[in-house]
Amino acid sequence: MGSLSKTTAVVIAVLLLLLGGVWLGGHPENLPGPIRDTFVEDDHALRSEILDAIDDDFYKKVDKSDLEQGSMRGLVQGLDDRFSNYLSPKETKEFEQSVSGRFEGVGMNVDQDKRGLRVLNVFEESPAEGAGVKKGDFITEVNGKSIAGLSAEVATAKIKGPAGTTVTLELVDPDTFEPRKVKVERARIEVPVATGRTVERNGHKLGIVTLATFSEGAHGLVQKQVNDQLKKGAEGIVFDLRGNGGGLLQEAVLVGSVFIEDGLIVSTKGRTKPERKYDAVGGAIGKDVPVVVLVDRGTASSSEIVTGAIKDRGRGMVVGTRTFGKGVFQEVQPLSNGGLLDITVGQYFLPNGENIGDKGVTPDVKAQDDVETERDEALPVALDELAGKVTER
Repeated sequence: MGSLSKTTAVVIAVLLLLLGGVWLGGHPENLPGPIRDTFVEDDHALRSEILDAIDDDFYKKVDKSDLEQGSMRGLVQGLDDRFSNYLSPKETKEFEQSVSGRFEGVGMNVDQDKRGLRVLNVFEESPAEGAGVKKGDFITEVNGKSIAGLSAEVATAKIKGPAGTTVTLELVDPDTFEPRKVKVERARIEVPVATGRTVERNGHKLGIVTLATFSEGAHGLVQKQVNDQLKKGAEGIVFDLRGNGGGLLQEAVLVGSVFIEDGLIVSTKGRTKPERKYDAVGGAIGKDVPVVVLVDRGTASSSEIVTGAIKDRGRGMVVGTRTFGKGVFQEVQPLSNGGLLDITVGQYFLPNGENIGDKGVTPDVKAQDDVETERDEALPVALDELAGKVTER
C-alpha cells in the first residue's frame, strides 16, 4: 500500500512539473535569469529547426534570406497594427531613394489599404491621369507583384522611379471591382505643396487655400497663401485638406498656428512616452476672419490634427465627409541589418481630449464630390457656408 502511495505521489509530481514547464515555456519572463536564457536558446534552436525542415523538405527551393525577412515582417504583423511595418534592407534603400528627390513618380496621392493602395488624388496633366488612373481606384499590384500588406512607404517606393521608365499597375475599380492593368511612364512631377486663389460668392471675395502634404516648411507656404488671399480682399478662407494624408507632426502644429493664435493644438501620449502638449506658436490671422476646413476620407493624420483643433477651439467649421481616423503616430528606428522598423509608439489627442482613431473628425456640414462625374460638389458647399459666416459678421 505504501509503495502504491509513493508511486502515485511520483506521478503527480511529474505531472505538476510537466504542467509547470508548459506554462513557463509560454511565459519565460517569469523564469530566473539563467533558466530564462536556456529557454531563449531553445527558441532559437526551434527557429533553426523549422528553417532546416523547410530547406530540406519544402516542395520548392526557398531563399533563406527571404525566409529571414518574412520572419521579421511576421513579428511586426503580429502586432495587428496596420501602421507598424518592418522594411527590409532592400525596401529601406528604395524608400530612402524615393524621398531623396532623386526619383520621380506618376503623379498621384495614395493611402494604405489592406488590398494595397487607395488613390486619393490624381494630379492634373500627370502620367497617371493620362493612363486612366482615377480617384478611388485600388492599386493591388506593381509590375506583376502584389503589394497587399506592404506599408504605404514601401508600396509607393515601388511605383516611383527614374523619369522616362515605366511601371505597370493593376487597378481595381471601387464600384465594379473589375481589375485592369495600365502601363504608366514616370516623369518629374512638379506639384506645389500649397496653392491659393480668390473667388467671388454671394457678393463676397473668398480665399481658397489648398495644402497637399505636411512636409517640412509647409506652414510657411500656407501662411503665404493665406496672407496673399487676404491682401487681395478675401473676407474668409476655405482651407482645403481633401486627400491630404498628413506628414510631420510639428508642421501640423505650425499650420494650425496660422489660424489659432494660442492654446492647445494637440497632445500625445504612449505606453512608454510621457504626455506632451503642443500649443500654438502665435502669429495667426485675425479671429474675425471666418475659416471653413474642407475634408474627405483621404484627410488623415496631421490633416486631422489641424481640422480637429480648428473645430474644437471654435475657430472654424468643418465641411465634407468623415475623415480617415488615424489617431496614432509612429517612430522610425534603424536596424542593425540595414532595415527599418516603423512602429506605432503613441496616440494623439485633440484639444477636447478625444482620440479619433478609427472614428475620424465628423464634419459640421456633410458634402462630397460626385464620384461618377468627378465633379467637385463639396467645394461649392464650403464656399456657401463661408459666405454665410462672412455675412453674419
